[in-house]
Amino acid sequence: MTTPLAAHHAAHQARRQIWRDVTLFDGRHTSTERMAVVVDGDRIAQVCQESAIDTDAFADAIERGRGGVLTPGLIDCHTHLVYGGNRAHEFEMRLEGATYEAIARAGGGIMSTVRATRQADEDTLFATAAKRLAALMADGATTVEIKSGYGLTLADELKLLRVMRRLGRHYPVHIVTTLLGAHALPPEYAGRSDDYIRLVCNEMIPAAAQEGLADAVDVFCEKIAFSVAQCEQVWEAAAAHQLAVKGHVEQLSNLRGAVAAARHRALSADHLEYLAAEDAPALQAAGTVAVLLPGAFYCLGETQLPPIAALRAAGVAMAVATDANPGTSPIVMPTLMLNLACTQYRLTPREALAGMTAHAARALGLADRGHVTPGAVADLCWWDVETPAELAYAVQPGRLRQRIFEGKITHEQA
Repeated sequence: MTTPLAAHHAAHQARRQIWRDVTLFDGRHTSTERMAVVVDGDRIAQVCQESAIDTDAFADAIERGRGGVLTPGLIDCHTHLVYGGNRAHEFEMRLEGATYEAIARAGGGIMSTVRATRQADEDTLFATAAKRLAALMADGATTVEIKSGYGLTLADELKLLRVMRRLGRHYPVHIVTTLLGAHALPPEYAGRSDDYIRLVCNEMIPAAAQEGLADAVDVFCEKIAFSVAQCEQVWEAAAAHQLAVKGHVEQLSNLRGAVAAARHRALSADHLEYLAAEDAPALQAAGTVAVLLPGAFYCLGETQLPPIAALRAAGVAMAVATDANPGTSPIVMPTLMLNLACTQYRLTPREALAGMTAHAARALGLADRGHVTPGAVADLCWWDVETPAELAYAVQPGRLRQRIFEGKITHEQA
């Protein structure tokens, strides 16, 4: 069982640890030889072939396991974990024929969650989000990005960001926080979207930066949300406060928000169902990661696929994330996303796993996570499978033997 941060620091105090005779997925490739991985403190110290290991040199290292598959800890680079209420009734409405856009225009969608979130205090939001976070961790997540966007006032957006920071202090997981103040237009600003964007740029972003609550700033660029020009104002304000930028783009239509995000050197452009194939090279040139969200595609019953072949041909790094949220992807199982990325988007198992490790780390600007190489943070997962492809092939809980966070075992099956 995953333990709170205070408890896991007391366990597994040995300085050096070793996993032996494993099949290694290093974040991009699967080893053809059986491998050994040595961890020293919170960092990976050595990676070598099992046949080449100097047993005497590591006589003091505690052997933690043999066999199976070792991967980087999974990175969920796009979630909305902190919110009030739920939207099960909208699930019913969609099955009865209502579209996502129609529900949003009738006051549902994001705004129904905003109302519930505004009414909830920090303790309530923390307690409910902690349950979702625990599920992600139990399925191998060691880094989780969480977006705000369900408060849409200065006080409520900061409240959400404070809860996220609190989660990171209490649990053995690396939390990356993103201010998504420009998620939807709140009802009190109806007809005044430019005024609301000024609030985001002039009050929310400076306050979040000053208090150290946000690592990045995101926007929803869509007909039911904000225009490209408005999003660019938000990105410019974020850059002025030394915050990274991201974008929800091309989910429901093609506004060319991805190209605009690339112009602003966004870490990632997310969703991309309606991305034009000819716009893929702009993402590659900017180093912007394409974050694919098959959970939302699945839950909404979408048919418009992202242009995977064009992204692949252009050499765009493709990350995969749960998009865990109350309305369009109420899913907190990262390994399910591996399966959906393969079965719906036709990624290979290797591409999908790279998408939740090395490429997801890139989407968050994390250079020392998401790969198993010397010097990287020792965030690892040891799986009870024979090949990495099995993680995408089967939807099967219980395969995680150990979850290692910063060199400490925080989850272990007997």
